[in-house]
Amino acid sequence: MGKLIFLTVMVIFSLSLAILPTAGYASKTDPLYTDDNDESWFHNLCHGNEKFAKLHFYVQDLLKGENQTVYEVARANITSNSATSFGSVRVLDNPMTAGPDINSEAVGRFQGIVTAADLEILSFSMNINFVFTSGRFRGSSISISGMNQVMNEQRELPVIGGTGAFRFARGYVITTTYFSDPDMEHNVLEYTIYVTYVHQSSMSSCRANI
Repeated sequence: MGKLIFLTVMVIFSLSLAILPTAGYASKTDPLYTDDNDESWFHNLCHGNEKFAKLHFYVQDLLKGENQTVYEVARANITSNSATSFGSVRVLDNPMTAGPDINSEAVGRFQGIVTAADLEILSFSMNINFVFTSGRFRGSSISISGMNQVMNEQRELPVIGGTGAFRFARGYVITTTYFSDPDMEHNVLEYTIYVTYVHQSSMSSCRANI
């Protein structure tokens, strides 16, 4: 009886192997699969052609005035009475400059959403894109997301991705408050990004195994 059960299982297993498509066949018929060599920037990952960059610049946080770049778009019932402005949501499109002076060379835009998301500590949940408008990375962007405890002298946030030259970007950001206006009209924030990314100038092809 035991031998009969064993033989039956083996037959079913053999038939299953016979009707399953091969890996190559599955790849070619899968609507998500592509064999397009134009995606060499992706294949390049197989050969470890990654580069490292350290980017340093300043963000001009303009909270009031004619050239205001930060606006509150939502708040909770608790916000007005909260010591941490909990529930406040702001959108921003701040200038990024090479130096701390607002009139120094423009290098990009600091765009995204910040939310006061801590009941006890002045801390902002940030979803930000650094959009570069000059230099070798013009047209590319780096995205970060994380908590920014603004009262700390130095804060760290993770790089979660990027576009253009920064496809598959990963790394981290260090930020400090370079200058804070007592009237809360203009803050200057210093940013340093440590990022690795796929180098696209020396492409090599490889086939992704799917």
